[in-house]
Amino acid sequence: MGKENEEIIPLPHYGRWISGTLVILLLVSIIRAFAHGQIDWPVVGKFFMAPTLIKGLGNTIVITVLAMVTGLILGIVFAVMRLSKNPVTRWFAGFYIWIFRGTPIYLQLLIWFNLALVFPVINLGFWEGRMVDVMTPFFAALLGLGINEGAYMTEIVRGGILSVDQGQLDAASTLGMTRLKAMRRIVLPQAMRVIIPPLGNEFIGLLKTSSMASAIAYTELLHRAQLIYFVNAKVMELLIVATGWYLIVVTILSLIQTVIEDYFSRGQDHPSKRSLVQNFFHFMTLRRGKAGGAR
Repeated sequence: MGKENEEIIPLPHYGRWISGTLVILLLVSIIRAFAHGQIDWPVVGKFFMAPTLIKGLGNTIVITVLAMVTGLILGIVFAVMRLSKNPVTRWFAGFYIWIFRGTPIYLQLLIWFNLALVFPVINLGFWEGRMVDVMTPFFAALLGLGINEGAYMTEIVRGGILSVDQGQLDAASTLGMTRLKAMRRIVLPQAMRVIIPPLGNEFIGLLKTSSMASAIAYTELLHRAQLIYFVNAKVMELLIVATGWYLIVVTILSLIQTVIEDYFSRGQDHPSKRSLVQNFFHFMTLRRGKAGGAR
């Protein structure tokens, strides 16, 4: 009976308090250093909503969305080819992945942009024109980012397809479905549960990678910020503005990713891994749901 009345005293965790205090002190010192550093903060506020930067942000979002759509389409096509029993298509898909995952995206953008040096004229039979007129900074950025993303999406989609039980394909075959129809109607909808989390991460990564398109004069956010600080010499101020906009957009995309993941994770016993921002948004969503149910 004495043991039942004993009070359980938790062990003190001094290491947690010490490490937490050190992290807070480090964070405060970094914030103070930037706050009192040689940064013209009024310039940051002045250019944060500058029309030219807002337009650059719009170009960043446009090229990111189009490149991701291109990469997703290529990823699905090449993932199916990679899983094909045809050795030629399987080899070609592997070669595509090897080339575009094995070379830097910066290099690929430069190759696409300078393609006119190899093919001065493009002839499609029904139309002929100069490559320099076709391969604009926008089109070069779209091809460079989209095709490179397709190589990564191929492996993501392939992993999602392999996560679906092979017996479902066999059952679809006995019902008279072709392999492609079974993929479209049975396998891919189920594979989305596995594909969505890395797809969201790839989309956010692609948004940041799109800044490399400034190397080929595509007027995205970073390129427009560079054009401004080349004139007024406010380098850090304009880079801080660009950083702020990237963080805002990435935060919004993280919240959207949370909603989509929750939709496709219905019925799962274990929650998917989320970032800090995603966990906060998920917690607030659950609280609103419980408050609504209490009423």
